Amino acid sequence: MEIDEFKKIRLKLNKTQKDMASVLGVSIKAVHSYEQGWRKIPHHVERQMLFLLSRIFLNEGEHPEKCWDILKCPDEKRGKCPAWEFKAGDMCWFINGTICSGKAHNSWAEKIEECRSCRVFINFFKI
Repeated sequence: MEIDEFKKIRLKLNKTQKDMASVLGVSIKAVHSYEQGWRKIPHHVERQMLFLLSRIFLNEGEHPEKCWDILKCPDEKRGKCPAWEFKAGDMCWFINGTICSGKAHNSWAEKIEECRSCRVFINFFKI
């Protein structure tokens, strides 16, 4: 996650830096460091920020299409995917082990990199 995206999400969530620190369970100095670029934004913080943002969109009445419909996943692929198993087609980006590219990723960093270029993620996060 880049600095500007972190700031945009924080503002969309209507949180001060202090509020954001509290929600994320980090110090206010950590939030300052993320926004100033002094410290890399950890993957667990990125993931939590995206999760919180996704809930705001749902509360605003957004009902995104399911990933398997958008990507037209065949039944045999759906049956092996945790997003399908847990009925989380709007949160496939959040769930490790999804097989959009044919196999599960080894890390969150690899997964989110692919997700950022996916229509499902792009459609959901119009920030």
